[in-house]
Amino acid sequence: MTQLERRASMGLAGIYGLRMLGLFIILPVFALYAAERLPGGENHILIGIALGAYGLTQAVLQIPAGWISDHYGRKPVIYAGLLLFAIGSFIAASADNIYWVIAGRAIQGAGAINAAVMALTADLTREEVRTKAMAMIGITIGITFSISLVLAPMLYQAIDVPGIFALTGVLALLAMLFVAFIIPNPAITRFHSGSGASSKRFGDVLRNMDLLRLDFGIFSLHAILMSVFMQVPFVLKKNGLEIAQHWQVYLPVMLLALVLMVPPIIVAEKKAKMKQVFMGAIALAALGQLSLMLMQNSVWGVMLSLLLFFTAFNVLEATLPSMISKIAPLAAKGTAMGIYSSVQFLGAFLGAIVGGFLMQYYGGNAVFAFAVGLLLLWLLVASTMQPPAAVRTKMYPLPEMDGRAGAVLQQRLAQLNGVREVMVVPAEGMACLKVDMSGFDEIAVENLVKGE
Repeated sequence: MTQLERRASMGLAGIYGLRMLGLFIILPVFALYAAERLPGGENHILIGIALGAYGLTQAVLQIPAGWISDHYGRKPVIYAGLLLFAIGSFIAASADNIYWVIAGRAIQGAGAINAAVMALTADLTREEVRTKAMAMIGITIGITFSISLVLAPMLYQAIDVPGIFALTGVLALLAMLFVAFIIPNPAITRFHSGSGASSKRFGDVLRNMDLLRLDFGIFSLHAILMSVFMQVPFVLKKNGLEIAQHWQVYLPVMLLALVLMVPPIIVAEKKAKMKQVFMGAIALAALGQLSLMLMQNSVWGVMLSLLLFFTAFNVLEATLPSMISKIAPLAAKGTAMGIYSSVQFLGAFLGAIVGGFLMQYYGGNAVFAFAVGLLLLWLLVASTMQPPAAVRTKMYPLPEMDGRAGAVLQQRLAQLNGVREVMVVPAEGMACLKVDMSGFDEIAVENLVKGE
C-alpha cells in the first residue's frame, strides 16, 4: 500500500468502527436499563423494537445510499449518514420513554453509510491492494463488537445509558471532522463491480440457491445475536451480577473466543474444509444456546455457554463473507454482498422483536429454544449446500484499453491453467479472476494483462 492508501484504509476502517460501536455498545446494557427504569420498558416487545429498530432502517436504506453515492459523491452521503446517526443518538439520549428511544434508534439506522464507505475505499485504493483494505474494515468490525461488550457495562456505571447514547452522537460528529480532514478526496468516483450493488444483478443473485442459503445463515445468526441480548443480561442479573459487573463475564469470554476462532478458520481456508468447519460452527452455536438454557443458574455455566456461542459466532462471521466471495459470480459480487448485508440487518431487527415477544409471553427459556430451533433449521439448510470451490479472487490493474481489447483479454485469461472465472472491466481499469492456486500461473496472467 502507498502512504495515501494506508491512510485512507485505516481512516475509513476507523469511521466504520466508530459507526458500528454506536450500534453495538448499547446491546449488553439496554434491555435491563429499559425494563427497570424507562417508562414503557415493562413491555419486552417494545424493548426488542428499540434494540432492533436500527436494523430495519439499515436494511432498507443502505443499498439505495450506495447508489446515491455513485451519483452525488461518497463524502456527502457519509456526512449525511453520520449526521443522522448523531441526531438519532441525541434523541435516544434525551428520551424519557421507550417510544422516543425507538425513534432515535430508527434514525440512527437511517444513517446508512456502509455501502458508501466501502465504495470510497474502492475509489481510494488500487485493485491489487483493495482486498487488504476491505479486510482491515472487516477486522475492525469484529474488534469493535468485542470491545463494545466489555466497554458498555463500564460506561453504564460511569455515564448511564443516556450518556452512552450521547457519547455515540459526539463520536459521530467527530467522525465527520475525520472524514473532512483525514480521508483523501477520490480523484474519480465511479461504480465498482466488486463492492457496489447493481440493480441489473439482483435477479442473478436471488436465483442462486447457495447464495440464498448463506443469506438465510447471516439472517439467522444476527437474529439469534439480538435475541441473546434480550435475555442474557437478565440471566446475569439473576445470578447476582449488576450491569456494571457484566464486563467481568464478557471480557474473558470474548478474548478466549477470539483465540479459539483462529484454528477452525485456518483449517477452512488452508485445508479446503470450508463446509465442514461451517457446519461444525453452526452446531457449536446451537450447543451454546442449549447450554445457556440448561446452565443459566450458574455464572460459570453462562460463561462457558457464551464461550461456545461466541467462538462459533466469530467463525461464522469470518467464513460467511468468504463463502459469498467464492460462490458469487464476479460480476455480481458487489450485489451479493449488498443483499447479504441488508439481510443481516433485517435479521437483527426481527431477532430483537421475536426475542421480546417470547420473553413477554413465554419467558426467557423460550428465547433460547427459539435460538436452538433456528440454528438447527440453518444446519439443515446448510447441509444441502455444495462445498464452495477452493478458489481465491485476484485483482489486476489494466492499462488503458477499449471494450474490444478487453473482451479479447478476457478470453485469453480464461484459457490459462487454474483460472475458474474472469471479469475484465476496461472502464474500471480492472481484471478480476477467480483462481485455483494449486494450478495457477500468476506470471502468465501478469504478462497478458501488461500486453506482453
